[in-house]
Amino acid sequence: MAAVAGDGPLGRDCHIVAVPFPGRGHVNAMMNLSRLLAARGAVVTFVVTEEWLGLLRSSSSPAAGVRLRAIPNVIPSEHARAADHSGFLDAVATEMEAPFERLLDGLEGAPPAALVADAYVPWVVGVGNRRGVPAWQLFPMAATFFSAYYHFDRLPAWLTSDGEHAPDSDKSDQRLEHYISSQASSSIRLSDLEPLIHNKRTVKHILSAISSVRNAQCLLFTTMYELEASVIDSLQSVLSCQVYPIGPCVPYMTLEDHQTMSNGDTSQVDYFTWLDSQPVNSVLYVSLGSFVSVPAAQLDEIALGLAASEVRFLWVLREQSPRVRELIGDTDKGMILPWCEQLKVLCHSSVGGFLTHCGMNSTLEAIFAGVPMLALPLFFDQPLDGRLIVEEWKIGLNLRNCASKDGLIGRENIARAAKRLMSSDEPEPKAVRRRALEWKEASHRAVDKGGSSYRNLSALMEMACTSS
Repeated sequence: MAAVAGDGPLGRDCHIVAVPFPGRGHVNAMMNLSRLLAARGAVVTFVVTEEWLGLLRSSSSPAAGVRLRAIPNVIPSEHARAADHSGFLDAVATEMEAPFERLLDGLEGAPPAALVADAYVPWVVGVGNRRGVPAWQLFPMAATFFSAYYHFDRLPAWLTSDGEHAPDSDKSDQRLEHYISSQASSSIRLSDLEPLIHNKRTVKHILSAISSVRNAQCLLFTTMYELEASVIDSLQSVLSCQVYPIGPCVPYMTLEDHQTMSNGDTSQVDYFTWLDSQPVNSVLYVSLGSFVSVPAAQLDEIALGLAASEVRFLWVLREQSPRVRELIGDTDKGMILPWCEQLKVLCHSSVGGFLTHCGMNSTLEAIFAGVPMLALPLFFDQPLDGRLIVEEWKIGLNLRNCASKDGLIGRENIARAAKRLMSSDEPEPKAVRRRALEWKEASHRAVDKGGSSYRNLSALMEMACTSS
């Protein structure tokens, strides 16, 4: 599709300051939004830590209209984030605000017309309120996840209390809509909130993020209205601020950019040349995210399962690749890379499936590309996303159902699932592939001129320009 951005000159003198949460998925989501705002004519100042400034400059081409600025490294390194996630959240909540205010005081150019902040840096809303600058919140996860925690007080005590959670699996299998009537997708179960909901330190930060929306001018979602319409409607009915789904908030504007970044690895093989040589819809793309490491035993089973399936694959694997290469052996059916341009890969004609951890960015990119998924959620919001993918939107197959009592998904099940998704003529996978293409068309309509997300972005720019 042609990359539709907007009307250009609307926000020519409009300065917007963007503040992502310092994590890969969050930074990517905010950068995608910043590109869209800049395409409408805004000047976007994108504020990150010095560490993230280096990471961005090494892994992506600069976006026109988006200027990078940095505060000191006052929080733990990105590379240590997974080791103590709650501690990292604590540091973001307490250490970044003061240096951010100092940076704001010294910014050149027009004063900000708006601050747009990831919901997980809620203190930005307070900064905006004190300075009289409108604050927008971007929630880079499913609206359904937001709704579940917005109505946290309605959830059963056995699930949310400090004590042991219910040993009775029948309770965990209860539908969320039983407690949040008309506020949640009907497929979501209480078990999809576990084990995250039992991590009290992390839940405290989630509730703080969601609570701060009460003082924001508007709430943005990276999803699109059509994906979660009933949830978005119900949230709009209970929130005092406007709700704007602007997705799929993925880097579709860069698809026509023929410059391929290498993420600093100039020696990597040209994977697009390899993809060009593969049959249409024959390659399973495999990526399990950049945050939580997959256990070594599970990686082994995935590797052996892919080898046994004889399905072509392109696997992005940042760690343990020598071990995986050894298990798979010599093959001309697959490639293993440390990094790739994911959306461009998913949109390639040879890619016909995606084995994913179900992070929201990856999910939205798969939807935009029309690629069906094998769902292997790992952490945080991913179990809920996996449920939406498989049962609500019906654009994927669930691998978690194949897990043994110790949580391991065996090679035989992985091989069987890969073959089913990619080549089976059974009714279910055929229907999954068909619906993936239908959602692709819907997502393109949403961002095209006149679509739901296009109109919401126009409303945002009008709001910002009016206040500038």
